[in-house]
Amino acid sequence: MKNTHFFGQPIFSQLLSLIDKGIVSKVVSKNQSDRYYKSFDTWQHLVTMLYCSFSGATSLRELSTGLLAWQNRLIHIGIPKAPRRSTISDGNKRRPSEVFRELYLSLFEKYRGLLPDSRLKIEVIQKLFIVDSTVISLFKDILKVAGRPRKDGRSKGGIKAHVMIHAAELMPCLVRFTEGSRHDHTFLKYLHLPEGSYLVMDKGYTDYHQYAQWTDRGIFFVSRMKNNAKFESLEEIELPEDRDHEILKDETITVQYTIDQKKHPLKLRRIAYWDQKNQKLLIFLTNNLELEASTVAAIYKHRWQIELLFKKLKQNFPLKYFLGDNQNAIEIQIWCALISLLLMEVIRKQLKKPWAFSNMVAIVRFHLPSYVHLTNFLNNPEKELQESLAKSSQMSIFPT
Repeated sequence: MKNTHFFGQPIFSQLLSLIDKGIVSKVVSKNQSDRYYKSFDTWQHLVTMLYCSFSGATSLRELSTGLLAWQNRLIHIGIPKAPRRSTISDGNKRRPSEVFRELYLSLFEKYRGLLPDSRLKIEVIQKLFIVDSTVISLFKDILKVAGRPRKDGRSKGGIKAHVMIHAAELMPCLVRFTEGSRHDHTFLKYLHLPEGSYLVMDKGYTDYHQYAQWTDRGIFFVSRMKNNAKFESLEEIELPEDRDHEILKDETITVQYTIDQKKHPLKLRRIAYWDQKNQKLLIFLTNNLELEASTVAAIYKHRWQIELLFKKLKQNFPLKYFLGDNQNAIEIQIWCALISLLLMEVIRKQLKKPWAFSNMVAIVRFHLPSYVHLTNFLNNPEKELQESLAKSSQMSIFPT
């Protein structure tokens, strides 16, 4: 009887099979990213950096040695031989990170239909985007340090990733990299949102002029108000009797913004909310005058989803150690970590067994060379390994 659990490709190859070669060809053709390379083309570069992400390699030596152990299998995934350290280093320095950005966004577009989370019940969530940034510390002062320099002069460099995600997909749909010291609100000018969209962000993005432009375009935002913000109260909105009792106050206000040295008023809504869990008063600010106050609070709570994304990325893929000391190499490594994250989310959506993301990544990392069917394996690891080992034993006793 044929064993249907044994699979003819190692897990790493199965992960790579999720990447449409046609997408890679289009990106390569558009950017001419193989034009000056006799070897180590874009596909080989992508596979190498994805192996870095999935294996957890922390240096060029680790990465090249790890691939060398795969020498007999590499040809089946389009790599004639394991690349040397110098080859990987040169590729990371010279091949533009924009190529890997386009690869990520193309794969995101391909799989975004699989990503929506059906557990989201608020209708507005389907139109909600979340914006935030995270600083990735660097051991060398490649980019200007985030925050105030330390008194001892030992501040590290830092690259800041400015990210926007759709609340129903929970994967980045827009990413820009800057030095760590760049102010968050400068990212807002790159957002192109359709009318009727909602955007949630923290108070670091406060920009009243931008808020006015969004209001004119029918784009709504929810943020927190700065503690030192100046405003004028216009009208207090009566709270319904069946309200969420954590809503303490709901009022319309005006704030002032300046254009060409002239001040202009902007009508907004200010909601005071008591966070019972953290015993903290939160002041929300929005330009939507129709939503219930409890819905505004619920929208802001979804901002935490982007923090969870950053946690997944930093904890499960190596972004503490970089394989190059230049900005291009660092950006390539981050884009490939995002591609790895996307591929794992696609796999997770196909599973019946619930997995904590970090546990799933850890078990896949450990079994990258294993010849087992990936989804069957994750649905029932013990059974899949036992049956594949039994199959391997039979093949060694009765060689074909």
